[in-house]
Amino acid sequence: MSKIHSKYIIIGAGLSGLTSAYQLQKERETDFLVLESRDRIGGRIHTHDGVDLGAVWFQNYHHYIEEVLKELNHEKFEQYSKGKSVLVYDKTAPAHYFEINPDNPPSYRVRNGSGELISLLSQSVAEKIKLNTTVTGITEENDKLIISTEKGTYSCEKMIITVPPKIVNNIKFTPELPASLTHIMKQTHTWMSNSIKVGITFKTPFWKEKGFSGTLIGQVGPVVELYDHSNYEKTFFSLMGFVNEELRELPSEDRKEIILRYLEKYLGNEVRNYSNYYEKDWFFDENTSSEDVYETIMNRQYGHTTFQEFYLNDKVLFSGTETSSVYGGYMEGAVYSGFLSVKKLIQS
Repeated sequence: MSKIHSKYIIIGAGLSGLTSAYQLQKERETDFLVLESRDRIGGRIHTHDGVDLGAVWFQNYHHYIEEVLKELNHEKFEQYSKGKSVLVYDKTAPAHYFEINPDNPPSYRVRNGSGELISLLSQSVAEKIKLNTTVTGITEENDKLIISTEKGTYSCEKMIITVPPKIVNNIKFTPELPASLTHIMKQTHTWMSNSIKVGITFKTPFWKEKGFSGTLIGQVGPVVELYDHSNYEKTFFSLMGFVNEELRELPSEDRKEIILRYLEKYLGNEVRNYSNYYEKDWFFDENTSSEDVYETIMNRQYGHTTFQEFYLNDKVLFSGTETSSVYGGYMEGAVYSGFLSVKKLIQS
């Protein structure tokens, strides 16, 4: 494969990378490519058969994601929370039932799933995305950057790197990045990297019929959070949430049985009448997690000032939710960093 040159290259086709690509296209800048190591776009947004196994919610004060949805002419809808919610605070005590205050600020979801946002952002730039393309090395040569991948070589004048900072350490840079930067990268926890998500679909929303909201909170149980995950049209019914990481090493069928038994106890035996059961453990996703994830899990400070600078003689910018000084660790942070990196790129 011969060397392919573009003015700009974006590494990563997650929410930040696709926001940057979308913004470049809006600025009538068409000489760019997006290199993605996965076999799909979306990064840590992953909607599978209607279930969001990655990022889901945003708030009404997340203005940048609201702006993008408005531009794309797409809708949000409010997270369902009416009815009895369950709090399990002690394995030996009865569950506590409570009603969520209707005056609390609601959370929102993207209509048709978070993956719909990814699909809409990518429509105008789809031909510029190269999947299954893992970047292994980046070398500065005179006025260009040479990008080595498992599928060949690319070159560009400037680059936006949107993969998690910890994953950036898998790339060999020549010359090396400053030690101060690589130190911060190693110390920056990757959002979602330790999460196990579960999604269960049903023919009917039995929990609503029984007066439940679908919300279950229980730090002491096998499912630490659970929520109604039915669609906007009320034609698809599911529950989705986060699994206790203590179950990670169990065989999948054993973990599934423990989860179903737990939910059956608090929501009813209708849980057994599920249509589909899905799990996604981001710890085992090599494009998200790393072996030292637990060394930084308690340090969730995002948006370090080190990420705001250019590197390799003003040729390399870092983006992504972990780099964002605005709502880092949320989809909002990813969108904001995508906007900001393109602004910096064009003004430089």
